[in-house]
Amino acid sequence: MTAFDDLMAFQRETEALSAIAGRLGWDQETMMPRGAAEQRGEEMAAIEGVLHARRTDPRLADWLGAVDEAALPPEGQAAVGLIRRDHARNTRVPARLAAELARVTSVSQGIWAEARRADSFDDFAPTLDRVLALKREEAAAIADGGDAYDALLQDYEPGATGAGLDAMFGALRPRLVALRERIMGAERKPRALSGTFAEDAQLALSREMAEAFGYDFSRGRIDKAVHPFSSGSGADVRITTRTAPHDPFNCIYSTIHEVGHAAYEQGIDAAHALTPLGRGVSMGVHESQSRIYENQLGRSRAFTGYLFGRMTALFGDLGVADAEAFFGTVNRVAPGYIRTEADEVHYNLHILMRFDLERRLVAGTLAVADLPDAWNARFAADFGVAVDRPSHGVLQDVHWSVGLFGYFPTYTLGNVYAGCLHQALRRDIPDLDEKLVQGDTSPATVWLRERLQRFGGLRAPRDTIAHACGFEPSEAPLLDYLDAKFGDLYGV
Repeated sequence: MTAFDDLMAFQRETEALSAIAGRLGWDQETMMPRGAAEQRGEEMAAIEGVLHARRTDPRLADWLGAVDEAALPPEGQAAVGLIRRDHARNTRVPARLAAELARVTSVSQGIWAEARRADSFDDFAPTLDRVLALKREEAAAIADGGDAYDALLQDYEPGATGAGLDAMFGALRPRLVALRERIMGAERKPRALSGTFAEDAQLALSREMAEAFGYDFSRGRIDKAVHPFSSGSGADVRITTRTAPHDPFNCIYSTIHEVGHAAYEQGIDAAHALTPLGRGVSMGVHESQSRIYENQLGRSRAFTGYLFGRMTALFGDLGVADAEAFFGTVNRVAPGYIRTEADEVHYNLHILMRFDLERRLVAGTLAVADLPDAWNARFAADFGVAVDRPSHGVLQDVHWSVGLFGYFPTYTLGNVYAGCLHQALRRDIPDLDEKLVQGDTSPATVWLRERLQRFGGLRAPRDTIAHACGFEPSEAPLLDYLDAKFGDLYGV
């Protein structure tokens, strides 16, 4: 066998073991008994130890040195490039640190969940301190003298920098704030839903929405979790959702959002399975899929007209007059506490706040003990509302408990990418609404699969979006979309 063949055979086994570790994480969030948390932490540390040993195996350097990349097709060159990048990163992280991070973050997730239920940041603070210390140690190891936060970003958005994101977010903020202020002062006030919505009916509609957006249940399943997520790749891609008796949109749009993630993984060319190309290229690109499914498609006037009919059939009177009023209800703008429930106008303000706070945490200019006060002050300034309890504030997200520093900005980057994709999609399929009003999303989902999803990790993140759209990504299409949609809806 050639060096390339040896390299890819070894990588295939590593990818398979990584998928097993991911399944342990899925089980922890959906099926695992609460009393198993400590043991699961040991199990996760053990498998992470095996994975770290494989990712730093000396043979990788030998194979990478022997591969004739110029003789490989583009897919082979891209796969080798990703392995080379990951090998360089992983060899800088000591095995002890990798295993300790896996153990601590597995256990800390349960501690966060209990603290959230108890509304007590003090119960979580010592654990967050420990996680943050380990992530700083990891960042120092992989930064190679560079910026620590930039080093952590590479795990989620290769090529991104904190300074670059700060510049993009700085361009977003003024127009978002201006749009928010116009809407808050508008005379039009769409009504909220009223009533109680049975969980079994919500879950039935959730499954129906998943199918409408192309989720393949022969390679996936839906379960319930506190924090909805998507897990897996290739032939096993699972999603979770949640229900709230007075808010069926929570279930419906969490499902559509996670289907966007899952559709990306299910849509990747099967030839890339268990290779570095067989998964989404970055979290920003991943988020572009979930956000365009959820917002530009799922909350469009055309699709909500269809959804109004389905919800009326299932639940009866929704307390709104007609499909047009329902469109307003679905897209109602209000400054709520919870990021995952935020409307399109407020959502990115949630992310910009988290981005700024976590950069300060990693840099050491913000102490964990001072985090709640910093969060509450920033939230009051951006949203005009005082945080009433920790579960509505600093304890609401799971990310920091599991060490995902550098993850949050990819949500807004995903929205920016989704804005670009939507502009290109509407250019190429001008009659899309005629299908969406019938609940048929296939013209859009097939376009996304063919233009972006099937390539997996073939191209760098920004190049992936540029290839799909035919132009370089920027924040302008997202801002134009938001101004047009909500300016029309609210008459501003």
